[in-house]
Amino acid sequence: MSTPFPSDETATQAPENVSQLVKDAGNPSLVDLSDALGLPEGGFDAWGTVLGSFLIQFCGFGYVSAYGVFQDFYTQTYLTNSTPSAIAWIGSVNAFLILSVGIVSGRMVDQGAFYPVMKIGCLLQCFFLFMLSLTKPDGYYQIFLSQGIGLGIAIGLTNVPSIAIVSHHFQRRRAVAMGIVVAGSSLGAILYPVMLNNLINGRLGFANGVRASAALNGGLLFIANLLLRTRLPPQPKAVSYTRVLRNSSRDGAYMCACVGMAAFEFGYFFEAFYLQLDSTLHGLSQGFSFYSLTIFSSGGFMGRLTVGFISAYVGIPNTIIVSSLISSAVLFAMVGLHSATSVAVIAASYGFFSGGVVAMMGPAISILTPEISHIGARIGIAFAIAGIGSLLGAPICGAFLTSHYIWWKAVIFAGSVATGGCIMFVSMQFISEMRQKSSSVCFKKADV
Repeated sequence: MSTPFPSDETATQAPENVSQLVKDAGNPSLVDLSDALGLPEGGFDAWGTVLGSFLIQFCGFGYVSAYGVFQDFYTQTYLTNSTPSAIAWIGSVNAFLILSVGIVSGRMVDQGAFYPVMKIGCLLQCFFLFMLSLTKPDGYYQIFLSQGIGLGIAIGLTNVPSIAIVSHHFQRRRAVAMGIVVAGSSLGAILYPVMLNNLINGRLGFANGVRASAALNGGLLFIANLLLRTRLPPQPKAVSYTRVLRNSSRDGAYMCACVGMAAFEFGYFFEAFYLQLDSTLHGLSQGFSFYSLTIFSSGGFMGRLTVGFISAYVGIPNTIIVSSLISSAVLFAMVGLHSATSVAVIAASYGFFSGGVVAMMGPAISILTPEISHIGARIGIAFAIAGIGSLLGAPICGAFLTSHYIWWKAVIFAGSVATGGCIMFVSMQFISEMRQKSSSVCFKKADV
């Protein structure tokens, strides 16, 4: 039976000694890296892959970013016997698995199993969404298993591969291409809250509303799989995670980036999960509260599209540092949330600058990876570490929040952790610059 998905064996062949070319590309006297690797930097397959990855992110993290709708609905209607902190664990485990499963899926991409991983992940996404629609009110563990664990693993299988595959087609334009890809999650986070709020709280109800969203995801994921294309051949030898972990743990800049990402995710998911509930409990109209997440995600969409171009001029590290600093400051501003205007300003500004951080995560790890054959593994490891922040952020902040909804305690804690993440990004930049200066001295001595 024929299939619309090309096999990995038919991928365009790349130079055999890829690792050496990457290392040599660090020497400005040698050829450009994209030329050395034969990367097209454009074309139908390249931009088609970007579009396919965009749709994967739209249906994956875009759907997860709308968990604030479920947090509000579960807290006030569907899981009234559970605390806000317990409900937040559903979304947090979901986000953690999406990021941490990348350790497995990233390695499988490096080994040439991109297409099977994507097909299985997309099928499981639709399956577990339909399972979620069958859960009953106050069936906490049913929802936890289907939405928290099942959907998290399914999206996790597609998340890292959809980002890493961009490196098969782009080097000079990689930041822009990856920025477009991750903007898909922001566009999904704009549309899904509106759709889910109207479906779940409207005439269709929870079960049929979730099924409708599952059907939409199924169609988009099918189109995405038709567009995705690999270029580089599978690695002749499987990437040793022991070796990658050993090398990564000795890379100070890489470890600072990973810890910074985890701290950022801690604050990010507090905002994403609790913004709508915060708006509702501060007496704002239900209609406006429903759109608070849409405002937040609209800012994120613009931020993720914009920073790819900005980073081309100021650099990826500088972009991620400034974006994380401002987004951390906006988190503290949630203490003053009390009106529709304050919600709109906080949601839009935090969405924009946090979107800049999210868009630069993949490119930041890419430029810190000396061997292109390790990109999938290194991104997977970094996202798994970042997943710890997404796992702990909302539940711990929910514990500070308590059932009496003491917002300032949770806000101060989330903002402080996020600020620590900004400090780690500054450390990443410092170590990276010191390493470059050291390399320049070595090259000068070699020339002499």
